[in-house]
Amino acid sequence: MFRMGKEEAAAAARVIESGSLFRIGSKFHEVDQFEKELGAKIGTKHCLCLSNGTGALTAALAALEIGPGDEVIVPGYTFIATAVAVLAVGAIPVIADINETMTLDPEDVERRITPRTKAIIPVHIQGFPCHMGKLKKIADEHGLFIVEDACQSDGGSFGGQRLGSIGDLGAFSFNYFKIIAAGEGGAVVTNNKRLFERALLYHDCGAPFWNYEGEITEPLFTGTNMRVSEVTGAILRVQLTRLDDILADLRRVKKTISDRVRNVPGVTLSPSNDIEGDCGVCLPMIFDTVEKAEAFEVATPGASRPINTGKHVYTNWSPVLDKHAGPTDRFNPYLDPRNAECAKGQDANCCLKTLDILSRTVYIMMNCDWTDEEIDAVVEKIKTGAKAVC
Repeated sequence: MFRMGKEEAAAAARVIESGSLFRIGSKFHEVDQFEKELGAKIGTKHCLCLSNGTGALTAALAALEIGPGDEVIVPGYTFIATAVAVLAVGAIPVIADINETMTLDPEDVERRITPRTKAIIPVHIQGFPCHMGKLKKIADEHGLFIVEDACQSDGGSFGGQRLGSIGDLGAFSFNYFKIIAAGEGGAVVTNNKRLFERALLYHDCGAPFWNYEGEITEPLFTGTNMRVSEVTGAILRVQLTRLDDILADLRRVKKTISDRVRNVPGVTLSPSNDIEGDCGVCLPMIFDTVEKAEAFEVATPGASRPINTGKHVYTNWSPVLDKHAGPTDRFNPYLDPRNAECAKGQDANCCLKTLDILSRTVYIMMNCDWTDEEIDAVVEKIKTGAKAVC
């Protein structure tokens, strides 16, 4: 969460005081309005607000009819939820390497494609855009779907197009740690009406009984329940009005610091697939050895290496690597005979390139509200840290 204030409190209070907290038949239609506003912001015809980013990814995969017998390529650097969403629909996640942009390596993606591969999930982690041009080309050549995991990149872009709008579907998160937030929340966006209807049906087992009835042309099926309340919708509507200003300030702060440390001996800024579309959340620097990265991290207050970010590194996805998916063996996709031909043998050594890059990269997180004096202080910290590696 970057900015939140009295406006969000007033919006939530308005809904609470009305007593109309349920999105179906509500007085203010906050969730309905947010869906329209977010779709317009991202540039998609359809938008569905639901309970969280994991649910958004799962609903998107369900919309694509991905399930047992299918493989979905995910990066080795992302929150475990990306892989969990694949397992939630009964498919098998195939872990692929990142490159120095910290996002999926298109060359490794292509190497991991098998006859079972059904989709790719590019993750725009820390607001870094994946190279959607290369990934789209690969997907088109192999007849694969793309579900963009834009959960950490609300409002970012690639080639002038908002992240989440480039693939077949996009997924967003609005939990406490995201660029815009409501404590929890998520969204699915798409330009495909059929996929939207399928995601809607999946996210709400009561969909046939609510005001969607008569509007849905897709055959009804049972799903789960990921509806959000009008309080969440009201908060997110205010947050959405802040998005472009948050991004503008994050990008200004990051560019200012980048420009001032770019030529500092010992500092090498990580490459970007689209620096203009980067959300500006984080300044990544890469070193040629792990030892130099460690030295810089120790010498620079506020610096951290992504190798130490727990469940965002695939080697820490113990339930995935140990093949313990689902509440019982009967629900475990790894034990499902329909997945017998899928690539289930991945272990902690499957993406050593990813581990190397994460170990040699150091992050400085940005703050959209830093003053000029605070920016000066960050620059001096980076310069001091750089002396430790020269």
